[in-house]
Amino acid sequence: MNSIRFRLLAVLLAALALSATVLATVAYRNVLTETEALFDYQLKQMALALRDQGEIAPDQASALADEQLDFVVQIWSADGRAIFATRAHSALPTRAVLGLAEVAVQGRVWRTYSVATLGRVIQVAQPVAIRQRLAADAALRSVRPLLWLTPLLAVALWWLAALTLRPLRQLAESVRARDALSLEPLATAGLPDEVAPLVDALNALLKRLGASLDTQRAFVADAAHELRSPLTALKLQVRLLQRAPDETAHSAAVAALAAGIERAARLVEQLLALARSEPSAAALVAEPLDLAELVRLAVVDTVPLAQTRGSVFELHADTPVPMQGDAAALSALVRNLADNAVRYSPPGSTVELHVSRVDGRPTLIVDDAGPGIPAADRERVFTRFTRGAAAAEPGGEPGSGIGLAIVRAVAERHGAELELGDSPVGGLRVCLRFPARAFTLA
Repeated sequence: MNSIRFRLLAVLLAALALSATVLATVAYRNVLTETEALFDYQLKQMALALRDQGEIAPDQASALADEQLDFVVQIWSADGRAIFATRAHSALPTRAVLGLAEVAVQGRVWRTYSVATLGRVIQVAQPVAIRQRLAADAALRSVRPLLWLTPLLAVALWWLAALTLRPLRQLAESVRARDALSLEPLATAGLPDEVAPLVDALNALLKRLGASLDTQRAFVADAAHELRSPLTALKLQVRLLQRAPDETAHSAAVAALAAGIERAARLVEQLLALARSEPSAAALVAEPLDLAELVRLAVVDTVPLAQTRGSVFELHADTPVPMQGDAAALSALVRNLADNAVRYSPPGSTVELHVSRVDGRPTLIVDDAGPGIPAADRERVFTRFTRGAAAAEPGGEPGSGIGLAIVRAVAERHGAELELGDSPVGGLRVCLRFPARAFTLA
């Protein structure tokens, strides 16, 4: 059974049963020992009392001969002749051992105490079986209250366990009563110290889940807004194509439609890359890789765009730069950096990529010859669907403002530092510094 209440009760009841057994055993043995000592004391006191008595009067002799008494008194003369016995019985002890002793007569054991005086020996005897029965009865009477109390304690433990676990039941009922959209924090007032950390963890999880849902909702809303414009443009271009009056207009409409499709495809690709790089997306897969080789392969995908603009890439990576990371996510990061550098640099420019290890940390630097980004806007451009001032000007390079958001999301998930600065070639410098040691990605 996986019930905490059952486990708690099982442990408590087992401890109670063990404690009751130990206490009952100890009490039983203690009472037995004390009762035996009391019986021995009675034997001794009776013998000593008769030692000081000169003669035993007939009325005293008849009182000692009462069959209901467990004691047997015997008196011998100095020469060993029996001169008195409270009861005539063939199985009585026939010899005296001074002090306390146990004497077996015809299979029956007697506990005796004998004392010698001038002219006689007095012995008081009691059957051991009777002593043990009386002692056992006394011991059981002392244990009986504990035996009655144990079931009551078990019921009290059952009730206390239910009362103690009530906050957990109330917490479970509170969570069970919520729907999928109820992400308010759980109440923490009056919770036991053992339950409070669980509720705090649940509240933190609800907060992260709420933030993730808010991010997804904002992403869907922004994506829908951004897709609306290119899709509307495509519709208009299709209509222009349908209405083209001659071959020249038809060719121009086809070219505009192709460019619109290319922009829409790039926007969708970037949206998917951004969705994959969000913190709420699936965990990245850490694997050993060479950052220099990964950058070279990722840049190859952007070479056709650079060729259409007459631009070139220069990769400076003389030695391998090993690290751990998610190859697919890092490739998307490099492609976005290379794509932005080509698009915002003048035609015929050179985009430089430097891959090295600086202070033991894998480092990637991308320099372009574009307009750059003013220092005041460098933090703002990492917000998705936000473009720099130069790109937003009339005649600027068309774009969606997603590229740098993808770069930052991937960098944060790899624990890398991302900085924007001024490039020595006149444009923007993007610097990425990855952790120096191997790590496991979350």
